[in-house]
Amino acid sequence: MTASVWVSLLVACVVISLTPGAGAINTMSNSLAEGWRRSIWGIIGQQLALVVYIVVVAAGVGLMVSKFPVIFDVVRYVGAAYLAYLGVRMIFAKTDAADEADSEVYTPRHESAWAMLRRGFWVNILNPKAIVFFLAFMPQFVRPDQPQLPQYLIVSVTMIVIDVAVMWFVFAGAAGSFRRLTRTAKGRRGINYTFGALFIAVALMLLFMRH
Repeated sequence: MTASVWVSLLVACVVISLTPGAGAINTMSNSLAEGWRRSIWGIIGQQLALVVYIVVVAAGVGLMVSKFPVIFDVVRYVGAAYLAYLGVRMIFAKTDAADEADSEVYTPRHESAWAMLRRGFWVNILNPKAIVFFLAFMPQFVRPDQPQLPQYLIVSVTMIVIDVAVMWFVFAGAAGSFRRLTRTAKGRRGINYTFGALFIAVALMLLFMRH
């Protein structure tokens, strides 16, 4: 891969990562609830899903998924249902007894790193459009007349590093500046309602999109 092609790949990855989606919403929600540092676990889960998609596309399975509407629709419906479930769970999430007094002193109940990683993985993996996107995106930077593995490794590492940087330093960082809102019950409920509604909105977009 030449330097000019890699720079083009770099710019494309930045633009793609900055595009808001379920992954960005999940990252911001984690940052608000668990703090900037701990939000990395959800981001790692999202990257594991990204690796799976890259392997799927490189192996040619992605082409099969994109060609068979039934497979595509099953993944789409499951993905929409999962995002809707996350949204509803956030909206109806109960707070502890101290919330009723709207206490200014609040000790959050930390979610486990494994739970955050697992949710990040499912949020990203249950998006059938990702396979179609990678089928259109990756061939632009992989030349068939050259060894495939080194090229896919370069594309993969570049995409993952950029996505981690954007998710952690842009989305998680931006959300962290509003974490003061989590100090009161009213603020926490408002955040839950906001991000719950965003998850449901993305679920509806996924449900009604066309292949």
